[in-house]
Amino acid sequence: MTYIEDYRARRMTAAEAMQGVKSGAHIAMGMAAAEPPALLGAFADMAEKGTAEDLKLWYFHSMDHAGQTVLRPDLLGRIRPRCMFLSAIERKLLKALPAGQRSPIEFVPVAFSDSPRLFAEQVPLDLFVTTVSPMDKHGWFTFGTSNDYSTAAARSAKRLVVEVNPNMPRVFGASLLHISEIDAIVENDAALAEVHAPDTSPEEAKVAATIAAMIDDEACLQMGIGALPGAVCALLKDRRNLGIHTELMSPALAGLIQCGAVTNQEKTTYRGRSVFTFALGDRALYDFLDDNPAMHSGPVDIVNDPRHIAKNKNVVSVNATLQIDLGGACNSEHLLGRQYSGSGGQLDFVRGANASKGGKSIIACQSTACNGTVSRIVPRLDGPVTTPRNDTHIVMTEYGWADLKGKSLYQRADALIGLAHPKFRDELANGL
Repeated sequence: MTYIEDYRARRMTAAEAMQGVKSGAHIAMGMAAAEPPALLGAFADMAEKGTAEDLKLWYFHSMDHAGQTVLRPDLLGRIRPRCMFLSAIERKLLKALPAGQRSPIEFVPVAFSDSPRLFAEQVPLDLFVTTVSPMDKHGWFTFGTSNDYSTAAARSAKRLVVEVNPNMPRVFGASLLHISEIDAIVENDAALAEVHAPDTSPEEAKVAATIAAMIDDEACLQMGIGALPGAVCALLKDRRNLGIHTELMSPALAGLIQCGAVTNQEKTTYRGRSVFTFALGDRALYDFLDDNPAMHSGPVDIVNDPRHIAKNKNVVSVNATLQIDLGGACNSEHLLGRQYSGSGGQLDFVRGANASKGGKSIIACQSTACNGTVSRIVPRLDGPVTTPRNDTHIVMTEYGWADLKGKSLYQRADALIGLAHPKFRDELANGL
């Protein structure tokens, strides 16, 4: 049988592909731009009709396709989300809950880098669904924008169903999937989910300028999500021979490649290539990734492994946080008494940058929240510790920065109070 014949034999409708899913099944879906809208729609229809219930849905970072289908409020209960990183979709659902009602979304704490092992060894996956790029003449697809945990989940699940979308970029790296590994194929020409960077506040612009001044030629970059990393990248276009080894490939990082600031020639690993585990941005980013041999997509347990990160010199990791206590511990995932996001890969890159020769781990935030009424520098965290104080290196707000390495707790407190908004400094000092 030729690959084309093999393809045709596996091709079916989304409804047909979801047949056979039984109540109590464990199902995982591709994250972010790899959400498969046709398959998720069929999944939601199945739950709505009651043909299967108590379906455990595992995933990181949902987008609108999931919000309009499997994460609809009326389906929660029949579909039981096992979410490992909350996005705006889950936050909206949680905000609408009546006071005192138990959340129908079960948050599962796990490091992003450990998620492949979770699916390979601990979660009995019955089905994995994701979007892939079209098959080539040799029978190979790629995981496109989302390598992350997809490579492990696809090969651990009892059944693999893919949604082939011509808009999904074909990527280089460790992202190949062969027709022989797939149980069912659904075709769907749908626009990939896009996100656009929010506007940069004056405070963020000030922080971005300070961070950019710390990044020298030949640095190897990891940038998180949001307005701040984008603002930093915009100030680095005059740098030379930068490298990229990052969890997220964003339009801002792609812009540094396109302008020539990134060459990856000074990296130790994957020299000449920009390394990432998932990509999220606009159509221009996805077009840039497509068939681009200078981009290397890897599974998250490799890309986010601090040991691999640290093989490169001068790694600069830039991430945001929600709160910093006076000892330097960071809460980057819990807000107003509720889970807000997740730990993601922040600690992995903090540790990787710390272990890199000449590396810098930078954690930044604005000094206040809630329109200036709440200090982000606090005596004690209101939520879990995402980055422990032992690992925190450089902390920054619009009032400056502090290197916490080698400082005692009293010295750290003094430095961090100096980074707080002036109206909160006396209160923080009196609490020591």
